[in-house]
Amino acid sequence: MPPLPPLLRRTLQRHWPLLVVVAPCLLIALCGSTADTLLRYERAAILHGQYWRLLTGNFVHLGVGHLLEDMLGAVLLWLLFEDVLPQWRMPLTILGGSVGVGLGLLIGNPEVEWYVGISGALDTLWAVGAMALLGKRDRFGWLLAGFLIAKLGYEQFFGPLPLSAVTTGGDVIVDAHLYGAFTGALMGCGWALYERRRIMRGPAQSGLEP
Repeated sequence: MPPLPPLLRRTLQRHWPLLVVVAPCLLIALCGSTADTLLRYERAAILHGQYWRLLTGNFVHLGVGHLLEDMLGAVLLWLLFEDVLPQWRMPLTILGGSVGVGLGLLIGNPEVEWYVGISGALDTLWAVGAMALLGKRDRFGWLLAGFLIAKLGYEQFFGPLPLSAVTTGGDVIVDAHLYGAFTGALMGCGWALYERRRIMRGPAQSGLEP
């Protein structure tokens, strides 16, 4: 097998966390309606033991417009947060957010029979990234956190953002965004505690060295 071109190799080495998130969405879209039916969030199916749908439903999309909107959001958030959420942290954040959204809908929205889309998990990434910037005393984190809170507030009081409602091609379940952001707040606190313990453990271990 011939070696990869240097530019492509560097791109993959730098942006593989984004590709890990984007690739499943694209592959599921290419597989068509059969994959959509097997993988989307369906409340009745989950209650009958198909628990994978809590996770996989976030990677299914209604159509090209919905897919492109979410992929654009994923790319934008990655460009904003790649320095503070390197390596495995972005994919793990998206996975945690996906499960959080699924459980939130299952428990808090019994009227929602089915759901697709990764936008809720992207709000998890948004919240975690903003908190990571705040942890580094970057004031840009406050701006991003403020925009997220404003977006969630608008959605709760007035419904989905106008452009989102057009591109999605179906009803927008705004509570999924709320659950995603809440999961992100919890994960952000967890990362912060982990980093604090890691930093404190470093000097302590250094003090034990002869």
